[in-house]
Amino acid sequence: MACRLPTQLATTPPKLNRCHPLPKTCTLHGLLSWRHNSSLQSLVSFSPSPGRRCYVRPLVMCSASAANLAPGTPVRQTSILVVGSTGTLGRQIVRRALDEGYDVRCLVRPRPAPADFLRDWGATVVNADLSKPETIPATLVGIHTVIDCATGRPEEPIKTVDWEGKVALIQCAKAMGIQKFVFFSIHNCDKHPEVPLMEIKYCTEKFLKDSGINHITIRLCGFMQGLIGQYAVPILEEKSVWGTDAPTRIAYMDTQDIARLTFIALRNEKVNGKLLTFAGPRAWTSQEVITLCERLAGQDANVTTVPVSVLRLTRQLTRLFEWTNDVADRLAFSEVLTSDTVFSAPMSETYSLLGVDAKDVVSLEKYLQDYFTNILKKLKDLKAQSKQTDIYF
Repeated sequence: MACRLPTQLATTPPKLNRCHPLPKTCTLHGLLSWRHNSSLQSLVSFSPSPGRRCYVRPLVMCSASAANLAPGTPVRQTSILVVGSTGTLGRQIVRRALDEGYDVRCLVRPRPAPADFLRDWGATVVNADLSKPETIPATLVGIHTVIDCATGRPEEPIKTVDWEGKVALIQCAKAMGIQKFVFFSIHNCDKHPEVPLMEIKYCTEKFLKDSGINHITIRLCGFMQGLIGQYAVPILEEKSVWGTDAPTRIAYMDTQDIARLTFIALRNEKVNGKLLTFAGPRAWTSQEVITLCERLAGQDANVTTVPVSVLRLTRQLTRLFEWTNDVADRLAFSEVLTSDTVFSAPMSETYSLLGVDAKDVVSLEKYLQDYFTNILKKLKDLKAQSKQTDIYF
């Protein structure tokens, strides 16, 4: 069985100056020969619509010609690698996979505080880093399906993980014969080429499709879990809640539902190669979410409103300096999230395709009600315990 990776999987835009440094060559256990460019610059060329371009310079070139491709032990369909397994969505993917009987391997960056909770759940943890492509191939040995939930840390340049790392991961998956690849993207990413993160997600979608790997792309609107730290906790702690004056509406979805639907899609052959969008039952403005949290918490929020014009001005100012470019990139995404945009999509066809009942998808009201009920009960119990243990002198 031949396993070859095209040198370049996306079309190179015309009249683009390409300067390739001499590659470094290394070998991984004698199985895969590697060439990794030592200089990674201008990997993505951003331009406004309609002249959008997705330029891919070969970040990593894997050659499986040296591998022993003779028939051996078949790869089990239940063997999966979860990338980004410590994140909000990734950990739910891991939990769901383990509950459904999958053999789960988690790709985790080397870190001072190891991800012991993943091992406690029953997953296997392997250390690798998408920003270091030479660490990726070993994590893919014996894997049938890759589920990519990873995204860069706030302190990192957006393209380091979300572009360079994803290109390397997809190239490695192609070379290693991975049989299915699930990629999580952002809803409407194809409509905002001016936002680096969304443009990168769209380019990665195209890169994955052009790679020829059997894949599923899932675009997401927003996580309910993110609202806890953004609104619920500050309201309970009587701290400022930050919002904007924009009427943006987002159809938040519980990451547990996202994980459940993901594995239903994974087992459905009709979904192979499709682009799906997962959206919650209803789209909410930030003010509507704050009002809901106030009602459930039984107290008013201290809301600090940031005008969208301030975000735009801040982004323009940070673009003036090279060392604040990454801040400007993230502000561009924030600007979209605070514009007059609706991050939602009809789900009836998706539910029908997956055989899912819409009533089984948790609403935001139910999610936040359960959270506040549990947290207020715990706070009440803690208060009662503290009174019982008070000692007066």
